[in-house]
Amino acid sequence: MKLAFFLLILPLLSWVARAGETVVFEDHFDTKPDSTWRWLREEAPDWRVRQGALEIHIQPGDANTVRNALLRPAPDRRQGRFAVEVTVTSLKRPQQQYEQAGLTWYTGGKPVFKLVKELVDGQLMIIPGRVPMTNETVRLRLVVSGNSWTAQFRPDGQGRFQTAATGELPVPAADEVSLQCYHGPADAEHWIRFDDFRVLKQEE
Repeated sequence: MKLAFFLLILPLLSWVARAGETVVFEDHFDTKPDSTWRWLREEAPDWRVRQGALEIHIQPGDANTVRNALLRPAPDRRQGRFAVEVTVTSLKRPQQQYEQAGLTWYTGGKPVFKLVKELVDGQLMIIPGRVPMTNETVRLRLVVSGNSWTAQFRPDGQGRFQTAATGELPVPAADEVSLQCYHGPADAEHWIRFDDFRVLKQEE
């Protein structure tokens, strides 16, 4: 039995070894967010931990007024290449123009970049890149190194990561990474589910 199980997981172990990634931090939100997170404009009734994941009520607003944004120190991109990942699920289909959820990067206390699933002119897409993506669930991955970023995603968290876009970040300055959602409808209650947050150090 043990031999059969080992043979079953051997390909997976080989893939992990080839990937050359080391987990620096992870949070599955089993009971509550890790103490290293902080809330920005917290409104406690509009977030919850349910069934082993963090759920946030999408409210009206934008990047500068977002409520219930969860932030933590970002990896030091001057020290190598890192990947930041999270699984995002819409519990109700987005309906409001620019309704969105995902990762936001802060530099010097200001939002400077986002990797999100967003509704634009009736089309769900990955931003940046404006890549169509209609799945309820998506695995987002932001790879950063120095001043560069690569935005990637996997619909339903399956298959290979697809690259949506690449670009540059400002010079590091007290960087933070955030889970957030905004531009929610005022006349409906939509929630977003965040799960399996990870920061990984990648081999150069």
